[in-house]
Amino acid sequence: MTQNSPVIIAGGGIGGLTLALTLHQIGVPCLVLESAAEMRPMGVGINIQPNAIRELFDLGIEADALDQIGVPAREWALVGLNGKEVYAEPRGRLAGYNWPQYAAHRGAFHMLLYKTVLDRMGPGAVQLGSRIKSYEKSDTGVTVCVSRKDGVEDQLSARLLIGSDGIHSTVRAQMHPDQPPIHWGGALMWRGTVRMTPLRSGSSFVGLGTHEKRMVIYPISPPDEEGKALVNWIAEVTVDNAEGWQQEGWFRPVEVDRFIHHFEDFRYDWLDVPDMLRRADCVFENPMIDRDPVSTWVDGPVALMGDAAHAMYPTGSNGASQAIVDARVIGAQLLAHGVAPSALAAYDAQLCDPISALVLRNRGAGPFGMLNLIDERCGGVFEDIETVLPVAERQEFMANYKAAAGFAIDSLNAAPPTLPQGARLRDG
Repeated sequence: MTQNSPVIIAGGGIGGLTLALTLHQIGVPCLVLESAAEMRPMGVGINIQPNAIRELFDLGIEADALDQIGVPAREWALVGLNGKEVYAEPRGRLAGYNWPQYAAHRGAFHMLLYKTVLDRMGPGAVQLGSRIKSYEKSDTGVTVCVSRKDGVEDQLSARLLIGSDGIHSTVRAQMHPDQPPIHWGGALMWRGTVRMTPLRSGSSFVGLGTHEKRMVIYPISPPDEEGKALVNWIAEVTVDNAEGWQQEGWFRPVEVDRFIHHFEDFRYDWLDVPDMLRRADCVFENPMIDRDPVSTWVDGPVALMGDAAHAMYPTGSNGASQAIVDARVIGAQLLAHGVAPSALAAYDAQLCDPISALVLRNRGAGPFGMLNLIDERCGGVFEDIETVLPVAERQEFMANYKAAAGFAIDSLNAAPPTLPQGARLRDG
């Protein structure tokens, strides 16, 4: 058994790598254990909200780096079944935030974080092919059992263990052995990318349809010389989930013919959805899943963060953003309390209850709940949206969601930095 560092991070995803950079920034040595044998750019599109971009900027990951893997979002818009606008608002700095919102390729963003960790902390900061099997608390911290890719098992010790190992978290399973299985509410998603002329503003996030079937479309690259960008799309339908998820695995490539029939009538003068789907570069199928909230994310010197703590439906585009915020709040509490369980308890007290409520809010369709209201009142087809859902009601709906998700404009702009600039932990 060896003492590796004050903090062990289980999982080298977006949250775990952001935490590693945060701990390095405040002078706390850490070690990231990642189960994958190789880091590869996985996934398709992702939105990074202004509250998370603020934290990335404070980590020194600024616009010049983010522009290489994504594009600032200019607009968020909802459109009814008949192709008419329900609601639209500017996003990022155009909306008055002090920081932009970025739409990016998830894999490229993940690799940016990984490269930044290696550049700043050295090649030994992340140990690949290392899966945490269990942990054991002690008077001095925690001992972690690690299975290596060569079959060897290690016993590592640290003052704190942070479980950032995703929705299938081993750390969470030990912390909450009686937790319910992964929750699937019946929504089935297909994701892909296509090169096309981006919609509306040129950098708009467009939600189209109802709660039963809808599309989400947004660019994740700037346009090329021909005006075409790499555009991320998500097609979603709600099906009977009485028997649970019956497929093998949770994320797999499929052919577009598997689902395109659901969207044959999504044809408008500004977008032909079936044509867009048939021109896709790639198509992946996965159920929309989350986990029921738990009462605490902490077990003494062990804490959960990111999807391990609060896996949520992607309806609000804030799962990854919240993982980034988690990392920064943990860093702030370590500054306040030292590398000790009391810091994790303070992190838990600050975030567990409100973010657990956000998980449940996203089950109710998050901001897309506005489309559900339209469907209930007029079947998604209308001539004048004001007669169905007045502008004041639409604005109140969105304001309530932003407040719950932590990116209400006035409060975010007025908030002090999560970590004071230049702050270091002396006993790290």
